[in-house]
Amino acid sequence: MARSDEDEGLRVSRGEIERMTIAAAVIRDCRHELAARNTSLVSELMAESAAISEWRHYPEGEVYDPSSHCQYFFHAHPEKGPQAATEQGHFHTFLRAEGMPIGVTPLLLPELAVADVPILPPQAPPLKRGTRDEVSHLIAIAIDFRGEPVRLFTTNRWVTGETWYRADDVIRMLDRFVIAEQEPSQVLNRWVGAVIQLYRPQIAVLLHARDKAVMSWRRRRRTHVFEDPRLEVTSSQNINLDAQLALLERAWFGPLESALRRSVALPSMAEGWDEGQALRPIGAVNGSPDS
Repeated sequence: MARSDEDEGLRVSRGEIERMTIAAAVIRDCRHELAARNTSLVSELMAESAAISEWRHYPEGEVYDPSSHCQYFFHAHPEKGPQAATEQGHFHTFLRAEGMPIGVTPLLLPELAVADVPILPPQAPPLKRGTRDEVSHLIAIAIDFRGEPVRLFTTNRWVTGETWYRADDVIRMLDRFVIAEQEPSQVLNRWVGAVIQLYRPQIAVLLHARDKAVMSWRRRRRTHVFEDPRLEVTSSQNINLDAQLALLERAWFGPLESALRRSVALPSMAEGWDEGQALRPIGAVNGSPDS
């Protein structure tokens, strides 16, 4: 049977399973440490009594590792749809140019060379760190009010003001996301990095779905897609941490590939997504949005 690109993205080697298992152990350690101190991920970012202010980046000054050139921040804003009542906010994760693998280059489209193309002000840009401007958004990790990760998603370029790299290049960047800094919280820094490694196969699929959604939007709309405010979230998948941990435990006794074949939500569009928000099997992503 022929396999789609998305199917290929879910081939998980034994070595990858080992790395995911290490990440799972880190997450368990972080859970135990937070429980022992009766604290939470969000309270690691701010004073216990402080309320989250919409659009504000936490912690103050964001988190940046000058050795790996990784960066992240947490924020919250008015949510739409079913996640409004369940999500507390999300982490945006980045890799800056100085930390990128050799050979990655920004994607160049003809419209990007037009000098008078209007550029939208970024909705949630990271602070500039390091000496270069190029920065890639890796993945956003939404958490619920318990501090558990519940959704992974990617965004259009204008949302964070990032430099756009192809999915394959961004996937190469995932292994470089390490925050060795102690501030604002070592346990939080370890947790964010471990979530990226634990869900690396799914993140790879989401990044390819992101590119497919963006190029499809560009063909259908004939707009400067990276600056089109109608396209914000480009791919999204609900996740369950306990289920992922359990899948890893079973992976040592059977194939993980079939277990990871979960549904990926179609991108959340303001308009023009005639297929709606129904969940589809990963292999069916090939059928949208141009079908």
